[in-house]
Amino acid sequence: MSLLEVTNLGISFGGLRAVDEFSLKIEEGELYGLIGPNGAGKTTVFNMLTGIYKPTDGTIKLNGADITGRKTADINKAGVARTFQNIRLFGDQSVLDNVKIGLHNHFEYSTIEGVFRLPRFFSTEKAMNEKAMSILSVFGLDVEADTLASNLPYGKQRQLEIARALATEPKLLLLDEPAAGMNPNETRELMETIALIRKEFKVTILLIEHDMKLVSGICEKLTVLNFGRVLCQGNTSEVLNNPEVIKAYLGE
Repeated sequence: MSLLEVTNLGISFGGLRAVDEFSLKIEEGELYGLIGPNGAGKTTVFNMLTGIYKPTDGTIKLNGADITGRKTADINKAGVARTFQNIRLFGDQSVLDNVKIGLHNHFEYSTIEGVFRLPRFFSTEKAMNEKAMSILSVFGLDVEADTLASNLPYGKQRQLEIARALATEPKLLLLDEPAAGMNPNETRELMETIALIRKEFKVTILLIEHDMKLVSGICEKLTVLNFGRVLCQGNTSEVLNNPEVIKAYLGE
């Protein structure tokens, strides 16, 4: 059974068919890429997978369980986390607190315990701090735990966003253009980071990316979208050398 199985997924906005008959299977542990020209429907697919958009038709199954059209919070609890093309951190909060926000599904105390600072509040906060620091250490961000997120360089902000997503303990991590806005050095570091988190957190990864060096360097399989429909699927090297894929990117 595939970790993620998407069958004939589609969505319409008024008279516009943004995505049509999109199907995809991702096995546990894979690093899979979703690519295509601008406006092909890639982020729309991500938004359906994470509950931001409710599909017009089709099904989404995670570990065999139907999560189609469920609320974003419920899909996250089921095991799907994501980052965004435009970084969405809490800039006025510390690096540590940004990651602790991602831990809310796994650590709880009541409002009364928080207000009156009862023993469970302190023990839970201590456990959350330790867990958040262990995640940050994987990225080398533990030394900047008290730094405001907005004061981090761009590449580290991207790493922090990924760390926060991993704090929810996902089975499937969706990365929406993680290399967007990065220089070549930052992109190389990102490739190393993605390979590292796949190993350390044993997480399956689906990413959207326009940087073909990154795609060819880390993705094992690809699906190409064009005008909202699947153009090609298969092993990375075969897909990137497909004449139809080259045509979609470069024109006739």
